Amino acid sequence: MLPHAAIDTTFSTPLLPSRTQISGSASPAWTRLLPGLVLSGVLAAGGMALGQVGWLQAHGLSALTLAIVLGMLVGNTLYPRWAVVANPGVNLSKQTLLRLGVVLYGLRLTTQDIGSVGLAGVLIDALVLGSTFALACFLGTRWLGLDRNTAMLIGIGSSICGAAAVMAAEPVVRARAEQVTVAVATVVVFGTLAIFVYPLLFQLNLHWQWIPGGSHGFGIYAGSTIHEVAQVVAAARSIDPAAADAAVIAKMVRVMMLAPVLIALSAWLARDAARRAPQVQQAKGPLTIPWFAFGFIAVVLFNSLHWLPAPAVELANTFDTALLAMAMAALGLSTHLGAIRRAGVKPLLLAGLLFGWLLAGGALINHAVSTLLG
Repeated sequence: MLPHAAIDTTFSTPLLPSRTQISGSASPAWTRLLPGLVLSGVLAAGGMALGQVGWLQAHGLSALTLAIVLGMLVGNTLYPRWAVVANPGVNLSKQTLLRLGVVLYGLRLTTQDIGSVGLAGVLIDALVLGSTFALACFLGTRWLGLDRNTAMLIGIGSSICGAAAVMAAEPVVRARAEQVTVAVATVVVFGTLAIFVYPLLFQLNLHWQWIPGGSHGFGIYAGSTIHEVAQVVAAARSIDPAAADAAVIAKMVRVMMLAPVLIALSAWLARDAARRAPQVQQAKGPLTIPWFAFGFIAVVLFNSLHWLPAPAVELANTFDTALLAMAMAALGLSTHLGAIRRAGVKPLLLAGLLFGWLLAGGALINHAVSTLLG
């Protein structure tokens, strides 16, 4: 049992001011938060509006991706003049609003999704996720010499659900803004490339039959290996409806694995820190418990009961997208292009190697599991 002082819940930023802040000083507190929240909200709205543009949708550029791009544009031009005033609200957006957004992301999933792809689909997702993340950590740190945080974030983004997974992992690994942005950028590059590659692979698979199950089987392959949800939809829809349905479900099951991965990663990082420097860990390195991951699981279980009407779920999902877009915009505002340039080509090379593994290794895993359990 860990002592109370050694536990960091990662949800410490309050959603609302404390009661003492409200009594007599509520106005100054909200005044400090408002400029940054408004700026993040405006950029998020811009990202969501652009995300509705047909050409951008067809190329898998989601509202989250576009929000961080807008944030970076403003963050590296006009924002330095406003930073002192806007920083409190921007920090709230990329911390508390992010965690709330991850929790509400559970409304997109149900436990019934697991049954739709069967044991084979769940096993494929788990093997692709585990192997990709392990490769990222090994190749990134041992071969390319990247810092561990960057390697893990690129691995999480490639293996689970792109930018949303990177953002959810940020408080667990305690990464810097530029590390998160580099990881998100790699997801955008290779996830976008996947939109064009997978339809070609489907045509080749019609002749080779390497991945069994026709359109449904290929859809599971796409859903288990493409980075972002939006990119999965864009790629699979260009194949056929059967592939699109299977791909989205397989992807949602993969997204559902985000919470246990964050919990396991948090425990592993705490144990590793204790092993490396027990005295420092005891004094300065609290165990990071991602309570928002438990909230994510609870929302998935609640959504599986189907108690909320469909319009309410749709409205909540729109609100959730807005929260995540605000977090992404705030991250972009906090990111300096100079830091990304200093990261060099190694993060992109790691992401490229992982993309190659997702294509080839993912096909191997899909073939082996489908043959074994089919």
